[in-house]
Amino acid sequence: MKRLRRIEGQVRGIARMVEEDKYCIDVLTQVAAVSKALHAVSLNLLEEHMGHCVTNAAIESERTGDATIVDEKIKEATAAISRMMRS
Repeated sequence: MKRLRRIEGQVRGIARMVEEDKYCIDVLTQVAAVSKALHAVSLNLLEEHMGHCVTNAAIESERTGDATIVDEKIKEATAAISRMMRS
């Protein structure tokens, strides 16, 4: 949450910069910083998903003998990675 709050503050700062008609390159520099920070949050969320949700699905899949449980989580992770790579 701390990282997201920092990003929120950066976005508010960008809005102020635009309202105050700041130099475009300075605004773009801040936009790039926010984009990089959001990408880092995305990677962290994906790591958490793989470490918890996929791992728990694998355990549950093994316990129940239902391979579709883990397959679904892997599909979700693959789709998320694909979306991240396109952005």
